[in-house]
Amino acid sequence: MDDKTRTELEAAAFRRLVQHLRERTDVQNIDLMNLAGFCRNCLSNWMKEAADARGLPMSKDESREIVYGMPYEEWRAKFQKEASPEQKAAFEKSHRH
Repeated sequence: MDDKTRTELEAAAFRRLVQHLRERTDVQNIDLMNLAGFCRNCLSNWMKEAADARGLPMSKDESREIVYGMPYEEWRAKFQKEASPEQKAAFEKSHRH
């Protein structure tokens, strides 16, 4: 497989992942962090880091809007729930530094 095709397939897979996460608003970021070690914010940070590495202007808010499909604060107001004590404990256990 040539590099161009591989990049196009990777981009398509990324877009599908982002669409899936936009549709699964019931899945909280803390759940993603506890199970997979990354969340929507991580994806948006990676997007911004890629833009920065290429010298392309992209703010944190812009990268989050790409991933969330809306401004981050709007998503939080609509879909983010307070983490349960169990979720917080699992996060602390799995993310010790």
